Amino acid sequence: MDDNRLWSFEESLWTEGPENYREKVDAEVVMVLPRPPFVLQGTEAIDAVADTPVWDSAELTERTVSRPQEGLIVIGYHVHAQRSDEAYEAHCTSVIRRLEHEVWRVVQHQQTPVLTKSVEQ
Repeated sequence: MDDNRLWSFEESLWTEGPENYREKVDAEVVMVLPRPPFVLQGTEAIDAVADTPVWDSAELTERTVSRPQEGLIVIGYHVHAQRSDEAYEAHCTSVIRRLEHEVWRVVQHQQTPVLTKSVEQ
């Protein structure tokens, strides 16, 4: 998978509906999300994310890509996602593996929310 397709693939997981998500996330996925129970696996992880509202937009920056072996891609990035009046920022990683020609699935995803500094009065 070339870089343009890779980033389009990842962005779609933020901005498209549950059908897209269920198609692109592996049944054996492991996720670390910023809300209890934090560490999720398999269908529990897929259901947890598929049941949340999609974002209107997601800007992926600070992108890094590693290809440690054929058919395995590791990415890291910063996301700024927006829907209505809600914004979310996090540092993320995903591991994507190829099952067969042109068929890729996320097998790992992690989010670390960006902490905002409070201003003391």
